[in-house]
Amino acid sequence: MNLGIEIGGTKLQLVTGDITGQINQRFRFAIDPAQGAEGILTQIASTIQQLPETPQSIGVGFGGPVDWQTGKIATSHQIAGWSGFNLASWLREQAPGALVRIENDANVAALGEARRGVATGFDRVFYVTLGSGVGGGMVVDRHLYHGALPGEAEIGHLWLVPPGDSSPGQTVEQTVSGWAVDKQIRDLLPQLPDDSALKIAVQKAHANGDQGKEARFLHPAYEASDPVARMLIEQIGSVVALALSHVIHLFHPDAIVLGGGISLIGEPLRAAVRQALPRFVMKSFQPPSIVLLAKLGEDAVPVGALELMMNDK
Repeated sequence: MNLGIEIGGTKLQLVTGDITGQINQRFRFAIDPAQGAEGILTQIASTIQQLPETPQSIGVGFGGPVDWQTGKIATSHQIAGWSGFNLASWLREQAPGALVRIENDANVAALGEARRGVATGFDRVFYVTLGSGVGGGMVVDRHLYHGALPGEAEIGHLWLVPPGDSSPGQTVEQTVSGWAVDKQIRDLLPQLPDDSALKIAVQKAHANGDQGKEARFLHPAYEASDPVARMLIEQIGSVVALALSHVIHLFHPDAIVLGGGISLIGEPLRAAVRQALPRFVMKSFQPPSIVLLAKLGEDAVPVGALELMMNDK
């Protein structure tokens, strides 16, 4: 039995499975930030004790920078108490004899989609997650690509506008992350006509006390032919395409996978990225890589975590 763990800023998932990557059992918890890392560790330890047998391997997708070689967490931007903590050593104490691998969650999701998801037929896969942040992972011949230092494929930190004396600049993450898109929608609301499908949906949610994640209304508003929703999706697609053009020029992946919450906009976003991408890719590299929508959804990290041990083979 293998154990896959997803540690995020808002949720904790533990799943059991075998070498096929099939999830057999699932444990899901909401994370209480007030309890910090200690609260998460307590939930993990308790769940491992409930398992019918000690797992042979444990793979972890962690929501933050990690050193995959040592299993040490660099930090978490959402939950206190993780900085410098060696999660791999701690897990070996909880499950003696288990093989343990810790990776950044975007890397793990990339592995999941490349091995068990939408990109199983491709040798070189780049995965971009468009969530609360923007991250990435690259899989080559079914194995994760690692650089000389931890933190490769951090596409969200590419500069769209370089910093200068008069400007702090702007990154991909600051432009098309979930939080950035949510803010764009909130800022636009006063300017939208009263019959705007996007405005009606967002205001209704706000009136019911449902604040945040305004980007989730882009797809239904697009389906209702809202011109502002269409404009925003095209803008997001153009920025994502510009960022991905650098990936294409550097690595030439066979396939690019769009994942994360913003990717739930679905086909309109994929089409916007696909339409914009040729503008940013040099003529001799046309047509650019195929663009796909992630298939595994919330299972991308757990499934990828189960695959981590196979990544070494």
